Amino acid sequence: MNRIRIIDSKNHVGEEVQIGAWIANKRSSGKIAFLELRDGSAFFQGVIVKSDVEEEVFQLAKSINQESSVMITGIIQEDSRSKFGYEILVKDIQLIGESHDYPITPKEHGVEFLMDNRHLWLRSSKQHAIMQVRNEIIRATYEFFNKEGFMKIDPPILTGSAAEDTTELFHTEYFDQDAFLSQSGQLYMEAAVMAFGKVFSFGPTFRAEKSKTRRHLIEFWMMEPEMAFTNHEESLVVQENYVAYIVQQVIDNCEQALHTLDRDVETLRKYTQLPYPRISYDDAVTLLQENGFEDLEWGIDFGSPHETFIASQYETPVFIVNYPKAIKAFYMKQHPEREDVVLCADMIAPEGYGEIIGGSEREENYELLKTRIHEFGLKEEDYDWYLDLRKYGSVPHSGFGLGLERTVAWISGTEHVRETIPFPRLLNRIYP
Repeated sequence: MNRIRIIDSKNHVGEEVQIGAWIANKRSSGKIAFLELRDGSAFFQGVIVKSDVEEEVFQLAKSINQESSVMITGIIQEDSRSKFGYEILVKDIQLIGESHDYPITPKEHGVEFLMDNRHLWLRSSKQHAIMQVRNEIIRATYEFFNKEGFMKIDPPILTGSAAEDTTELFHTEYFDQDAFLSQSGQLYMEAAVMAFGKVFSFGPTFRAEKSKTRRHLIEFWMMEPEMAFTNHEESLVVQENYVAYIVQQVIDNCEQALHTLDRDVETLRKYTQLPYPRISYDDAVTLLQENGFEDLEWGIDFGSPHETFIASQYETPVFIVNYPKAIKAFYMKQHPEREDVVLCADMIAPEGYGEIIGGSEREENYELLKTRIHEFGLKEEDYDWYLDLRKYGSVPHSGFGLGLERTVAWISGTEHVRETIPFPRLLNRIYP
């Protein structure tokens, strides 16, 4: 007898199969019982007709507790009433692991309770769907960059210097010297790009930012490509092609998950239409000042309300380009026609999800980069190796970073990023 996963039911209609599963929920009415089964691949219904099974099987179906594990034997059949389209007509149930007093019942629970039980909350249908979207974005990311000829390079997590704001670093001791948890792999990717031409990394990063907004995590995952012989405008094309690609892959491969999340697919389709619009920082400031943000001054970084308003003017993600030099990182290249702005862009997602990508052309001139390091109050000796990259065959190069969790939140329609990573690390939470 075949042992299958629920997701493969469509290939076994009319066959008697076995499925290892957990009981997500149950109900019964007289001579028929229904079990909501999950096995990690999908959820579907098990139907037990009293007259078709042994009495003890039917009684077990009626009495079995939520989240007990079972081995189900039955016949796969089509189910036109469900979105999944299939169910199993149960012939036998073998109880494997009994569950008692499962804390997350089919009722409303508070956020803190659910976060305290995150190790169990992951089993719910909504959390399962969000993780499916996350997994598809990761899979599609590797596919996209592999097709484009990029090499995956893994930067270190322990570093001796900062890529951006030194106040947001987690400090640790590295034997007899200071070290920090990485806030970005970018500087190391710039070293790698000089060896391999087109590279990307995908891994955890850490920001000691004391923020409690729905967009922020302490530990999150970043996808960071770097491209040699590539200017800022060429990088923007790669960015929009990549984002449109992952959105399309989620549409194509996560139909059940999007249905579970009540995510409108037609809305997502709009986000695959290229090119994405661009608006300069200057014009964005003017737009905001003319629409209720009169106190906003040029030179101030945008906050969530500003980004949300700008995004609301467009039907797709939008690039805000050429921010003031004073509020951006030291490595960004100065605009060739202006001393006060740099060649950079933030991609702002629609629907109030904020910045999902930050990118720039990098300063490739040794003397200019060294000057910027000093202007930012950084120690030159910490960046000697980074400056070396400008001494031995420097070339124009550009790159960007995409925050995975914000992107998952946006594409899945999830309000808070705490649900987009299996075990979120927040300002007040490191458990479980």
